[in-house]
Amino acid sequence: MTTTEESPARPALTPLRQARERFLTGRPLPDGVPDEIVAAWRRARFFGVRHDLTEPSEPLPPARSALLTAARPVLERLAPALASGQSSLVLTDERLRVLWSAGSGPGDEKCHDLSEQEVGHNSAALALRTRRRAEVHGPEHFLDLWQDVSAVSVPVLAPENGQVLGTVTVACGLCTGCTPHPGAALAEATATAVEAELLARSRTTERVLLDAFQRAAARPGAAVVALDGKNRLLSDAAAGMLSPGAVAVLERTAAANGSGRDDTDTSEAYDPCERAGASEPTRTSESYGLSEPARPSEPYDSARHRNGSVAFDLELPDGTGTAHVTPVRHEGAVIGVVAVVEPPADEAVRPHAQHPRVALAGRSVPWRHATAKAAELARSREPLLLTGERGTGKTALARELLRARGDLDPVVVDAAEGPVDEPGIWATALAGGHALLLRHAERLAQADVAALNSLLDERPDAPLLLTFTPGTPPGPCLQRLLDTLAARSVTLPALRERPDDIRELLPELAPKPVPGRPPLTWTLDALRALERHPWPGNITELAHLVRALAEHRQVAGPVRRTELPDLVREGPATRQLSPMELAERTAILESLRSHGGNKARAAAALGIARATLYRKLRGYSL
Repeated sequence: MTTTEESPARPALTPLRQARERFLTGRPLPDGVPDEIVAAWRRARFFGVRHDLTEPSEPLPPARSALLTAARPVLERLAPALASGQSSLVLTDERLRVLWSAGSGPGDEKCHDLSEQEVGHNSAALALRTRRRAEVHGPEHFLDLWQDVSAVSVPVLAPENGQVLGTVTVACGLCTGCTPHPGAALAEATATAVEAELLARSRTTERVLLDAFQRAAARPGAAVVALDGKNRLLSDAAAGMLSPGAVAVLERTAAANGSGRDDTDTSEAYDPCERAGASEPTRTSESYGLSEPARPSEPYDSARHRNGSVAFDLELPDGTGTAHVTPVRHEGAVIGVVAVVEPPADEAVRPHAQHPRVALAGRSVPWRHATAKAAELARSREPLLLTGERGTGKTALARELLRARGDLDPVVVDAAEGPVDEPGIWATALAGGHALLLRHAERLAQADVAALNSLLDERPDAPLLLTFTPGTPPGPCLQRLLDTLAARSVTLPALRERPDDIRELLPELAPKPVPGRPPLTWTLDALRALERHPWPGNITELAHLVRALAEHRQVAGPVRRTELPDLVREGPATRQLSPMELAERTAILESLRSHGGNKARAAAALGIARATLYRKLRGYSL
């Protein structure tokens, strides 16, 4: 979801129009002209933009735009509503090249590029630079042809990393003193819907890559790696065999083979969702609002075709062996690679002497973000605090982090099992070179918390991992401990915030099947019910359900929805959220998580009032 803010009070347009005329004729400017507008006019002059521009340049459009592909269904639903009005809707990429437009309005002369280098100050350029909604009215523009235009633009952000992918602009006739712009809601809603579509498509490609990985890893003991530049999947055999250098080579190979590249050869590439026929060629539009001429088809590049879509062998460093690399394709584009690694012919497969990787089940954005941050902090043997609701996997992640950095024999203390009678055991363990894992820090007695604070005062770099479940307000002593570790803390998302991970968690939570009995599988209807359930007990609750079904069900075949407990089978009583609401909910949760639950700071980061944030939290039952 894009961030917004209330538009500041704008200067009167008539004096601003007169100031612009004085600027263009080289006369001194009057007082009261906003500094940012004067700076924008000066940048346009520095770039050599002509204010009386009538024939803007026509740069080559992007060869293929993933943003336009995702946005087109959203934009085409809106286009009919713009046909009869006096406004236009424009989509640009991250370089402000116009990808699509619809509608009509004043100032509709041809313009393929909204960058300041080409047309001077405008709302799209301002939104791209500030990463938030921006408005430009009449004489604030540099070009003469936009003096009777008011425009509002909203950046479109990538769901994975927040990178600006482009902008959505709504332009109409000059609206004097209108704040916010009358098209602001449309621009915001369009950008949010496009971001939701991008997120859905990202999840689809991740599942295609996972399918390809699972097929390649079906052979027992196969060393298989799947990569797409964002995700990395390794089988157990590959995790034990590959060195970090070998994995880095495979990462570079995946990047060189071009995730998102369009190809036409399907002979040797995984593509379980291949559709017949070529995709529609990318097209561009012409201004703040014009028609959409088709782009000529891109010429076929045989060298690119050969390197981008055909399987090949790759020798890996460190004596690891040979990787048979196969591109993974989806809807005509290469989205990643799957590599099957064979050890050298004269060596047996053996574990590599490197630290194992952190590899807990889960591929969703919230889970990857949390575990990546935890892994980064855990590389140094300094205190680390893992927080989250009960059952979110804090202890499992803590053990994996310790194993990954080589602390194979930590001292584990569980405060939930009763008072820690001998806090000196902590210092003894640390003095012996052992790491210390302290579970349920919220259950520590006052004396134990005081002893732990004293220990950290003496040894601020102690190899200590704590798990903490928020609940009742902590006392002053425990609050001091939490404040000490705040800079090195990670909050794990609840399972309801990462429903996409449930399908990957299920086989990990199921008991190993007994001989002669097939593993537990699930119907699609049952999986959907599991993904909709809020899981107040998180992974722990899901694990109990899976084990109970594996041990007690009397029927064969996949688990059906009717076999699930009533609360899970019937689903939550709340209404189903739309893609736009899901995107907004995710953005709110991410902001709250990044600001430690501080609602005032989260609201400020989102560009909304605190009262609005509270209202949305109630609406989404957060």
